[in-house]
Amino acid sequence: MSQVHNLTQMLLNLPVEILIIILGHLEVHDLVQARRVCNDIRQVIDSSSELLYSIDLEYFNAIPVPSMPGSDYSISKLRKSLIQSESAWQRAEYSERNPVTIPHPPNMHRWSCGVLGFPVEPLHQIMFFQPQLVDVHSNTTNLRQWSCQFDSAVALRLAHYNFSVAEDLVIFFVKAPSGESYACDIIFKSLSEDKFHPEAACASVRALDNEVNLELLDLACSLRSSIFGDYFGVLFRNVNRANGGVSDFLQIWNWKSKDTFQCLEVFNPAWKTMNFSFLTSEKILVANARELLLYSLVHSPNALQLTAKFSLPALHSFFEYTCISISAIPFHARAHNQIIVLTMDISQGAFAHNHCLTSYVERNTFLELESTYTSRYGKASEDSPNVPWSSWGPNHTRFFEESSFDPCKHVVFGFRSASLVGNQNSKRSLYIRDFNPHRVVDFKARNGTKWNQRLIEGSEFLPSSKLFLEPLGSGLPYIETITEEKFLSTDMTIHANRVTLLSFEVMSIISMPHAGEQSFVEHEFLQGFEVLDFE
Repeated sequence: MSQVHNLTQMLLNLPVEILIIILGHLEVHDLVQARRVCNDIRQVIDSSSELLYSIDLEYFNAIPVPSMPGSDYSISKLRKSLIQSESAWQRAEYSERNPVTIPHPPNMHRWSCGVLGFPVEPLHQIMFFQPQLVDVHSNTTNLRQWSCQFDSAVALRLAHYNFSVAEDLVIFFVKAPSGESYACDIIFKSLSEDKFHPEAACASVRALDNEVNLELLDLACSLRSSIFGDYFGVLFRNVNRANGGVSDFLQIWNWKSKDTFQCLEVFNPAWKTMNFSFLTSEKILVANARELLLYSLVHSPNALQLTAKFSLPALHSFFEYTCISISAIPFHARAHNQIIVLTMDISQGAFAHNHCLTSYVERNTFLELESTYTSRYGKASEDSPNVPWSSWGPNHTRFFEESSFDPCKHVVFGFRSASLVGNQNSKRSLYIRDFNPHRVVDFKARNGTKWNQRLIEGSEFLPSSKLFLEPLGSGLPYIETITEEKFLSTDMTIHANRVTLLSFEVMSIISMPHAGEQSFVEHEFLQGFEVLDFE
């Protein structure tokens, strides 16, 4: 005991600067434990903005903001900004920027890091729009806009596109010319410079080469895509093969690799494969009408290794899953645990009313259960059993029921989600849900509601018993905050501390015709951005 005491005294006799360097090598969990050793060590840690900032980043599950050259963002200022923004989210306090009108009506639009993109066919280009703050004091916002051009030949055969702000990448999916035996050309362009991407190993690659009957291929209906750092993947559904039969294909590329690394997985169409998402650079989650499949991306040709299988909640007879979507994880947040949203459409037939349910689950749940699967069932294969829903679902998920799909609900970033709740054709309050387990524990320990927040845990949602044979999940508690202000929007996204709403306004214009003719009213549908900054 005396030896431990002597070592502790020797440590505390070191200069504070040396102690901070030593403590800086600890994991955050160990750093928090070190604060509890004695008052002297606690005071050393509390005197260091760097150590406290690392604890705060872990506590809030926040993505650190890099300091730009020449900027005056010290660690202490970054920490202050982080705490202020988290307080703003908890209080539902935000700066509302002046709305900005979009000059073209969005069609087939997509979001990436708060940037909106959509094709403008008459102009043969994909246009991108990003609201930016001009004046902090007046909340004046302007609209940064730019475009990526494509020629008329591409315009006629453009079937799909995707883009990533983090990778400065736009991908065009162009249907192969008649007579070819591949599905499409995939073209890599820079998002900011409107030229072929300088880091792409090839200007374009061919998808499903020698695999498809091109005459029977409908890319617009069959294609799903995702970009994740150096990788991008494409799911082709219900593809007529060149040698006969129908299959679903998942093809993955490393678009920066000189050998254009790719792998191809073929699925039985009877499984009704619906969607996929990257969980990490090496893990991919695939959803079909029966289960969720976890794959490992092995760095060798044509190698996607199935590593775990998870059952979905069982449905009553005559009901089936008709569509399942998986929210994308931002690549720059890949090191952080976060919420994944599974949106499920359930139908009883072609003409029956669809039921729409949304399930929240932590990404790390799948990564941690992967080893559990191997120890319980061995190596995963097409014929190996699934982890039953009862063993994983109820304790690791949270369900919400909707009347229909609504793009203004369940948008996520990290552990936080935002939804407009109510009738889609009227103004609605913004519901902010925080699934951060650290905050939930602290909120419960303080016993009570803070500001206008409330803690939701246990089984608040009970879906119709006619749908499911098993209980659904209520295992993820969360803290809910509701704004007093209401918003009218057709779509929304959340990125870092900003919620961007795609708002709309109907303008009535009285047209005055020539003398003797009756006047009439024309209605113009204007869309724009409404920006809420939680800072």
